Amino acid sequence: MSLIKKLHQSIWQLSSKLGPFAPFVAMLILGLILLSASRIGLVIWKFDRVANTGKLIEILLQGVRVDIIQLLLIALIPLLLAPILATQRLFKIWQKFTYVWVVAAITLLIFLEVSTPGFINEYDVRPNRIFVEYLKYPNEVFSMLWRGFKIEIFSVLISAIFTAWAAHRYMKPWLSMQPSWSNKKIWVIWPLIFILTAFGIRSSLGHRPANPAMFAITADSMVNSLVLNSGYSVVYATYSLLKETKSSDIYGKMPREEILKLTGAKDTDIPTLTTLTPSHKREKPLNLVIILQESLGATFVESLGGVPVTPNIERLKEQGVWFEQLYATGTRSVRGIEAVTAGFAPTPADSTVKLSKSQKNFFTLAALLEKRGYNTEFIYGGESHFDNMRSFFTGNGFNHIVEQKDYKSPVFVSSWGVSDEDLLNKTHEQLLAHHKTGKPFFTLAFSSSNHAPFEFPDGRIELYEQPKGTDNNAVKYADYAIGEFFKKAQQSEYWKDTVFLIVADHDIRVRGVSLVPVERFHIPGLILGADIKPLRYKGMASQIDLPVTLLSLMGIEAQHPMTGRDLSSVAPDSLGRAMMQYNANFGWMEETKDGNQVVVLRSDKAPAHAVYDTKSKQLKEASPPANAKELEQRALANVLLPDLLYNEQRFRLPQ
Repeated sequence: MSLIKKLHQSIWQLSSKLGPFAPFVAMLILGLILLSASRIGLVIWKFDRVANTGKLIEILLQGVRVDIIQLLLIALIPLLLAPILATQRLFKIWQKFTYVWVVAAITLLIFLEVSTPGFINEYDVRPNRIFVEYLKYPNEVFSMLWRGFKIEIFSVLISAIFTAWAAHRYMKPWLSMQPSWSNKKIWVIWPLIFILTAFGIRSSLGHRPANPAMFAITADSMVNSLVLNSGYSVVYATYSLLKETKSSDIYGKMPREEILKLTGAKDTDIPTLTTLTPSHKREKPLNLVIILQESLGATFVESLGGVPVTPNIERLKEQGVWFEQLYATGTRSVRGIEAVTAGFAPTPADSTVKLSKSQKNFFTLAALLEKRGYNTEFIYGGESHFDNMRSFFTGNGFNHIVEQKDYKSPVFVSSWGVSDEDLLNKTHEQLLAHHKTGKPFFTLAFSSSNHAPFEFPDGRIELYEQPKGTDNNAVKYADYAIGEFFKKAQQSEYWKDTVFLIVADHDIRVRGVSLVPVERFHIPGLILGADIKPLRYKGMASQIDLPVTLLSLMGIEAQHPMTGRDLSSVAPDSLGRAMMQYNANFGWMEETKDGNQVVVLRSDKAPAHAVYDTKSKQLKEASPPANAKELEQRALANVLLPDLLYNEQRFRLPQ
């Protein structure tokens, strides 16, 4: 008899002593074996990063704790039904129900574990809220997976089928067991089993039950996610998405008046309402075009320390305001949209593009400019409903949407829609048409070619590397499309009346061993067009500074609620600040004469301090500085303020 058969028999001999609760003991044993094996495999794969933390044993032991929590959570619903279904009269129904429940649970757990390496490759973390959010868009996501990840799809499906078959064989002895407990025994023992299960799920005697923050035992977010299992990570992400209103209070509380005082806001109807006096006085304000580039971080720009795949951006940067130390506010496109079009600071909640209270009467550049007679337009190569963009834009000032169905005979169509070439050709056509009407316009064009599986037309660029479908090649193609667009734009009538912004939404695959990988939030930003003078802005800047700066360069004098700075009205080397939301961590970085001070706010943990070196692009943990408390309070106030503005619906234009 094989070792596996002996083990199988031993498990069921042990489990059978627990009568109707036998399947849960069997599931617990099998689940711990499988989930631990998966974790060990992931640890071996990422051993360098795990070893650097010096906490290998703790990672594995805490992992077992998480697995017990997960498996007991799975058992909870059947256990609640046990006093009724596990009785002798209904025992056959109980057997079939628990058999199906356990087989399905084990199959789903393994399905998620097998999906994990591909997800870590893309996002440097176990399946989390991104995994859950993408379930809303099956057409786009399945198309992307089918075109670029066929091997992974078949591996996951084959593993799931094999697991279902193996789980069926494993659970088969349960179906032939006879009821061995009396109803009275079940009703007496059940409360004890239920209490033990509930305690195991809580897994703590402290004020709070166990949660992912408790298992954040290193400074490396990816390694922390290895402590979890993917089922637990997805369940907790789903729970968090249902409780988005909690938001920033995970970092601590602060009186409302203190938040307003520390951020310079006022206790008025719109606390952050500001009157912008533009740095450029104009009789007729300029038009505005924002080209938001998918995942085009500083890692792809040679002059910012990246690989040399953006020659056109390098050329164009000599013609406008080039930001050398610009930082994204987050790691998702909707976070970049929120920052660039609304000037809204990040919180641990989802982007306001997707939240319910910001779907109407929420400030955006379009909302402001529409009231001033501008034609406001969003141009995208895919389907505009993705990530709730259409709803957010149409509810907040954008009066025209161009999406995939509006392109006639596109040059190339990928998983995510038409190519950047098609997008910018359409943008050029639209700008020519708008200019002919004589009416001012604001156009937001959002690219998508630099997105896995990195598809773009042949014959446009000399590939940077082989094979073709890599991020470096996709960025080089995106840069080609930008170059071709600006060749036409600079020869067009609308050029002299329009200010352009080229900026990334975020970097690609934001990851790192630090609490917040600051170097991966570094993005390129360039403002050019009209009479914009060439300038190198060397101070630190955030994405939320860009919309305020654009309005000022356009010559717009207006009231707005944005908290960003007008960078066109300060010296190019002025000391700045940046804010970065990285999973559940909030990074606040301030530029000082003695270096860049960073404080990281964490859920249910004390703030961490570090210093960021822009030359080496290294974040080094440091002892709290003399002004640590002041810095921590300022960071907390600035993450609580947008939460307050959103929940009270005070981030809007005056009536």
